[in-house]
Amino acid sequence: MSEDFNINELHSNFDIKGFIFKVLGYWKMIILSLVITFAIAYSTNIRKQNIYALDSLISVENDQNPFFTANTSISFNWGGVTSKVQTVITTLKTRSHNEKVVDSLQYYLQYLVQGKYRKNDIYKEAPFVVTINKSKPQVLGHPIAIKFLAEDTFEISTNFESNRGRGQIYNTKEKVAISLPQGQYSKTFRLGEAIETPFFNGIIDARKNSVIRIDQEYFINFLNFDSVVNQYKNGISVNSYSKGSSVLTLRLTGSNKSKIVDYLNATVSILKINQLERKNLYATNTIKFIDSSLTAVSSSLRDVESEMNSFRKQNKIFNIDDESGRVSDRLKDYELNKTETNSKIEYLSVLENYLITKTDYINIAAPSSVGIEEASIANGVSQIIELSIERQKLEYTTRETSEQFKNIDRQINALKNVLLETIKETKKIFRSQLNSLSRTIATLEIKLSKLPEDQQKFLKIQRRFDLSEEVYNVFQAKRSEAAVVKAANVSDINVIDEAKDIGEGLIGPNTRLNYLIALFVGILIPLIIIIIITFLDNNIHTVTDIERLSKIPVLGVIGKYKSEGSLAVYDNPKSAIAEAFRAIRSSLKFIYKTQNIKGSKTVLVTSSVSGEGKTFCSINIATVFALTNKRTVLVGLDLRKPKISNDFNVKNDIGVVDYLIGSKSLEEISQKTFIDNLDVIVSGSVPPNPSELLMSDKMDEFIADLKSHYDIIVLDSPPLGLVTDAIELVEYADATIYMIRQNYSKKDMLSLINDKYKKGEVKNISYVLNYYTHKKRQGYGYGYGYGYGYGYHNNEKDNRSILKKFKSVFKIKP
Repeated sequence: MSEDFNINELHSNFDIKGFIFKVLGYWKMIILSLVITFAIAYSTNIRKQNIYALDSLISVENDQNPFFTANTSISFNWGGVTSKVQTVITTLKTRSHNEKVVDSLQYYLQYLVQGKYRKNDIYKEAPFVVTINKSKPQVLGHPIAIKFLAEDTFEISTNFESNRGRGQIYNTKEKVAISLPQGQYSKTFRLGEAIETPFFNGIIDARKNSVIRIDQEYFINFLNFDSVVNQYKNGISVNSYSKGSSVLTLRLTGSNKSKIVDYLNATVSILKINQLERKNLYATNTIKFIDSSLTAVSSSLRDVESEMNSFRKQNKIFNIDDESGRVSDRLKDYELNKTETNSKIEYLSVLENYLITKTDYINIAAPSSVGIEEASIANGVSQIIELSIERQKLEYTTRETSEQFKNIDRQINALKNVLLETIKETKKIFRSQLNSLSRTIATLEIKLSKLPEDQQKFLKIQRRFDLSEEVYNVFQAKRSEAAVVKAANVSDINVIDEAKDIGEGLIGPNTRLNYLIALFVGILIPLIIIIIITFLDNNIHTVTDIERLSKIPVLGVIGKYKSEGSLAVYDNPKSAIAEAFRAIRSSLKFIYKTQNIKGSKTVLVTSSVSGEGKTFCSINIATVFALTNKRTVLVGLDLRKPKISNDFNVKNDIGVVDYLIGSKSLEEISQKTFIDNLDVIVSGSVPPNPSELLMSDKMDEFIADLKSHYDIIVLDSPPLGLVTDAIELVEYADATIYMIRQNYSKKDMLSLINDKYKKGEVKNISYVLNYYTHKKRQGYGYGYGYGYGYGYHNNEKDNRSILKKFKSVFKIKP
């Protein structure tokens, strides 16, 4: 019996088959869990609102602004498609853009009707439309009931628990504190009538092509403007249709498809308007610049025209010779060139000062508006404007300290420094041209000075008039050109597929997924509970558990006995438990035979702790041997806690203790029982030194004396796990039975007897599993005789109440 084995290793082996049967044994709990989870899933599915997702497709074209093409005198390139696509994506996600969309659709106003589980948003299905007074506050987050009493009469009602509330003025988006009529409020109004209350200000009109239902109650509810904007800003998704594509997919989810459609189409419409305004920004600034110049030129032209008319009235018409006329025409041309050059110098000076003193470079007029065709200046201005627009858009989505801002600012500063140097050099060239023109003009004026004074004066007035008229016509032509191109401009945003409700788009609630989750959770929760029970459970349940924990063989299995007393074999000789003890008797005979034991035979019954059925087993083993006409004695050696006397109705005043101390003989302590061939020797009075008595030499004499009088000696010893008495008594036993009680004995308790068995200190020892009830959750074990799988003998009845039986169905047992 010295075969090595590791109890920890045996304990750690996981019985997968047994665990599966244990899980199946909890089928009632699993079904109950599934019923609960599926009920929750069903409730969730019917209570949740339907969620829809709709899309729209737009394209971002890579066209140049027509105002800045080679066919016009003012040109500017707006950049490539990649930059524009990213700009559009960024713009659609900005707060400022979504504020415009929400404000245009007034999505802060809800039209509601009471449904089965909640108030549902009916949007345009409401038979009325509300025109709110945006300059006055509307109460936030408190539904206002509207019930039509007639086709043109309705009642507004609500109930306020407090006289103070929060309202919002939608013109300024300011939130203010408002006074409310505490308690129930109700008042009748007519359609089209101005409504002024502390909580609602506006007009309610009938919606076209809608039917008003009398006594149907509707609700309107005002929401926080910023919260609604934030909801749509975070809800809309913008993605490229394919990688690197200029086509974008706009997607929005919500519970009302009509609102989704309107929002997607409105956001694209407002995007097109804003994009076109930005695209025309350069042209608009140029027209403003030309208009301001035209004002000054027009005033000068009127003054010169008035002066010429006055001169003609005062003087007769002169005939100028051809040579003088040609000189005057040349002089006019040079003066026109001088004026244009002065305009260029003035524009460059203004541009130079603007670049030095300003930080927003979006409002720069085109250089070509004054005839500056230098490519370096035109390109520099266009690049600075492009970067400025890009920086302005980033302000909505990026922090000021971002590296993107720093990078753009570095590019703008580099371009600005180059442009300022170019302006300085260009101004020098224009001033040189201006000096040359001045000298030429002075030479021609000398030639005309030979004419009479009145002719000279007339020619000067004539030249000034022609010059002003020429300048005016040039500016007028440029303005017309800019206005025509601006009017012909189109947005670079094209709608490929607008949002539309075609009856599809339902994405939630995902009822199938909810049921799958219910199935998963409904199985997982009981499984976790079972795993916890399994791994925290330290009790022994089956023969398989014993075999995994110990090398000691199992002699038999005793069923659960619920009758009064411990005389199971005597009281119910035909029961399954009686058959189990007979099987144990046969096994003991086999042990005695294999050990070649002759004459009187002894069997010791012990256990780990009290309550495992040690005495019960001792009584019934003694009984089955006595019933075979063997002279049998049952000896109570549990001197500390004697129990045998109660079952046989004998006194415990004289017993083993008296023999061991030498005061009584074997005949005096032996007591006859009502069972033939069975005597009982009780322990007697509880001694102060039970261990010393059992280990005395008198004990050897006692056993020898018993063997001389009886064929079978059954020793009911104290628990081995509590005291050492049982170990000392093992030497007197031809066979030892170690009792284990199902669902009671702990797995760790076997370590002591396993250690003794490994060292060879105990021999011919076997386990008996007591109080056994077979359950499917325990998997397969095996039993001996008829004891396996039977709860109690046939004559027993289950006297539990119906309530207790019902409770036991769902009771979780280890």
